[in-house]
Amino acid sequence: MARAQVGIDLIEIARVERALERHPRLAARLFSEAELEYARGRARPGRHLAARFAGKEAVAKALEIDGSFGLGSIEIEGSEPPRVRLHGAAADAARERGLEVAVSLTHSRETAAAVAVASPTDISPGPPPGMPRDRG
Repeated sequence: MARAQVGIDLIEIARVERALERHPRLAARLFSEAELEYARGRARPGRHLAARFAGKEAVAKALEIDGSFGLGSIEIEGSEPPRVRLHGAAADAARERGLEVAVSLTHSRETAAAVAVASPTDISPGPPPGMPRDRG
Protein backbone atom coordinates (compact mmCIF):
# COMPACT_ATOMS: atom_id res chain seq x y z
CA MET A 1 0.00 0.00 0.00
CA ALA A 2 1.21 3.52 -0.79
CA ARG A 3 2.29 5.81 2.03
CA ALA A 4 1.57 9.51 2.45
CA GLN A 5 4.34 11.82 1.27
CA VAL A 6 4.91 15.55 1.74
CA GLY A 7 6.59 18.13 -0.48
CA ILE A 8 7.32 21.77 0.33
CA ASP A 9 8.75 24.66 -1.67
CA LEU A 10 9.58 28.32 -1.04
CA ILE A 11 10.56 30.83 -3.73
CA GLU A 12 11.27 34.55 -3.99
CA ILE A 13 8.50 36.21 -6.01
CA ALA A 14 10.89 38.71 -7.63
CA ARG A 15 13.01 35.80 -8.93
CA VAL A 16 10.00 34.35 -10.76
CA GLU A 17 8.99 37.78 -12.07
CA ARG A 18 12.51 38.42 -13.41
CA ALA A 19 12.69 35.00 -15.07
CA LEU A 20 9.33 35.49 -16.77
CA GLU A 21 10.37 38.98 -17.92
CA ARG A 22 13.69 37.77 -19.34
CA HIS A 23 12.22 34.66 -21.00
CA PRO A 24 8.75 35.47 -22.36
CA ARG A 25 8.05 31.90 -23.59
CA LEU A 26 8.83 30.45 -20.15
CA ALA A 27 5.32 31.21 -18.88
CA ALA A 28 3.73 29.05 -21.60
CA ARG A 29 6.07 26.15 -20.74
CA LEU A 30 5.45 26.30 -16.98
CA PHE A 31 1.81 27.34 -16.70
CA SER A 32 -1.47 26.32 -18.29
CA GLU A 33 -3.64 28.93 -19.97
CA ALA A 34 -6.04 28.69 -17.00
CA GLU A 35 -3.19 29.38 -14.54
CA LEU A 36 -2.03 32.38 -16.59
CA GLU A 37 -5.58 33.71 -16.88
CA TYR A 38 -6.09 33.38 -13.11
CA ALA A 39 -2.88 35.35 -12.44
CA ARG A 40 -3.68 38.04 -15.01
CA GLY A 41 -6.84 38.83 -13.05
CA ARG A 42 -4.82 39.74 -9.95
CA ALA A 43 -3.10 42.99 -8.96
CA ARG A 44 0.39 41.41 -9.02
CA PRO A 45 0.27 38.41 -11.40
CA GLY A 46 3.85 37.37 -10.61
CA ARG A 47 2.95 36.74 -6.98
CA HIS A 48 0.27 34.25 -7.98
CA LEU A 49 2.43 32.59 -10.62
CA ALA A 50 5.23 32.23 -8.05
CA ALA A 51 2.79 30.53 -5.67
CA ARG A 52 1.72 28.15 -8.44
CA PHE A 53 5.36 27.48 -9.33
CA ALA A 54 6.05 26.62 -5.68
CA GLY A 55 2.95 24.40 -5.74
CA LYS A 56 4.21 22.50 -8.78
CA GLU A 57 7.61 21.99 -7.15
CA ALA A 58 5.98 20.81 -3.91
CA VAL A 59 3.78 18.35 -5.83
CA ALA A 60 6.80 16.97 -7.71
CA LYS A 61 8.60 16.46 -4.39
CA ALA A 62 5.57 14.78 -2.80
CA LEU A 63 5.27 12.42 -5.77
CA GLU A 64 9.05 11.86 -5.74
CA ILE A 65 9.42 12.63 -9.43
CA ASP A 66 12.21 14.62 -11.03
CA GLY A 67 11.85 17.64 -13.26
CA SER A 68 12.32 15.74 -16.53
CA PHE A 69 8.55 15.28 -16.84
CA GLY A 70 8.01 19.06 -17.13
CA LEU A 71 6.28 21.27 -14.58
CA GLY A 72 3.60 22.01 -17.17
CA SER A 73 2.18 18.55 -16.45
CA ILE A 74 1.20 19.77 -12.98
CA GLU A 75 -1.63 22.30 -12.95
CA ILE A 76 -2.77 24.23 -9.89
CA GLU A 77 -6.42 25.17 -10.36
CA GLY A 78 -7.49 28.54 -8.99
CA SER A 79 -10.28 27.22 -6.81
CA GLU A 80 -10.63 27.69 -3.04
CA PRO A 81 -8.82 25.70 -1.85
CA PRO A 82 -6.57 25.28 -4.89
CA ARG A 83 -6.73 21.85 -6.53
CA VAL A 84 -4.06 19.86 -8.32
CA ARG A 85 -4.71 18.52 -11.80
CA LEU A 86 -2.05 16.18 -13.14
CA HIS A 87 -1.34 15.47 -16.81
CA GLY A 88 1.00 13.16 -18.72
CA ALA A 89 3.96 11.71 -16.83
CA ALA A 90 2.96 13.34 -13.53
CA ALA A 91 -0.51 11.76 -13.75
CA ASP A 92 1.05 8.40 -14.65
CA ALA A 93 3.41 8.58 -11.65
CA ALA A 94 0.56 9.36 -9.24
CA ARG A 95 -1.63 6.60 -10.68
CA GLU A 96 1.20 4.01 -10.57
CA ARG A 97 1.89 4.86 -6.93
CA GLY A 98 -1.82 4.97 -5.99
CA LEU A 99 -1.58 8.58 -4.80
CA GLU A 100 -3.76 11.68 -5.00
CA VAL A 101 -2.38 15.12 -4.21
CA ALA A 102 -3.65 18.12 -2.25
CA VAL A 103 -1.84 21.46 -2.13
CA SER A 104 -1.85 24.60 -0.01
CA LEU A 105 -0.39 27.88 -1.32
CA THR A 106 0.59 31.07 0.46
CA HIS A 107 2.55 34.23 -0.25
CA SER A 108 3.82 37.39 1.35
CA ARG A 109 5.14 40.47 -0.43
CA GLU A 110 8.50 38.79 -1.07
CA THR A 111 8.02 35.03 -1.03
CA ALA A 112 5.59 32.35 -2.13
CA ALA A 113 5.35 28.91 -0.58
CA ALA A 114 3.46 25.67 -1.02
CA VAL A 115 2.96 22.39 0.77
CA ALA A 116 1.70 19.32 -1.06
CA VAL A 117 0.51 16.08 0.48
CA ALA A 118 0.32 12.96 -1.66
CA SER A 119 -1.88 10.40 0.04
CA PRO A 120 -3.01 6.89 -0.90
CA THR A 121 -6.21 6.78 -2.90
CA ASP A 122 -7.20 3.49 -1.27
CA ILE A 123 -7.58 4.70 2.30
CA SER A 124 -10.40 2.94 4.07
CA PRO A 125 -11.64 4.59 7.25
CA GLY A 126 -10.85 2.78 10.44
CA PRO A 127 -12.85 2.81 13.63
CA PRO A 128 -13.13 6.04 15.61
CA PRO A 129 -10.28 6.70 18.06
CA GLY A 130 -10.53 4.53 21.15
CA MET A 131 -12.72 1.89 19.46
CA PRO A 132 -11.29 -1.57 18.86
CA ARG A 133 -10.88 -2.82 15.30
CA ASP A 134 -13.26 -5.57 14.21
CA ARG A 135 -11.15 -8.68 13.87
CA GLY A 136 -14.11 -10.52 12.24
